[in-house]
Amino acid sequence: MAEPRRKAELLPPIPAKRYFTIGEVSDLCAVKPHVLRYWEQEFAQLKPVKRRGNRRYYQHHEVLLIRRIRDLLYEQGFTINGARNRLETETYDSTPQRGDAGMPGPAARRPTALSPDQLRQVIEEIRQLLGAGG
Repeated sequence: MAEPRRKAELLPPIPAKRYFTIGEVSDLCAVKPHVLRYWEQEFAQLKPVKRRGNRRYYQHHEVLLIRRIRDLLYEQGFTINGARNRLETETYDSTPQRGDAGMPGPAARRPTALSPDQLRQVIEEIRQLLGAGG
């Protein structure tokens, strides 16, 4: 039972940069590139920027979203539909009356609850980002 948690804790910290290639995201999230492309079709929230020859570039919030999807599917045992519904519930729990309406962002994505392991991972990522900036 403890094995899935170890896998989630072993994910590397997300570097402080603006865009990530599909290969980088694959390494950061322990998900193969073909799975990432499939998830783009299944999860409307996941829309990487496409440039030069249709190459995908993911932003930091999308890497976090992919890690959340991975957690729901691989660690918590959700189906694709179940994970999609959970993400929609988390995203639309609060109506985006303040800030950019309809734009994904921290104000629009307010999860109902984080597990202690998820909270530790987020704290570690924030520490890594703060350490890289200074």
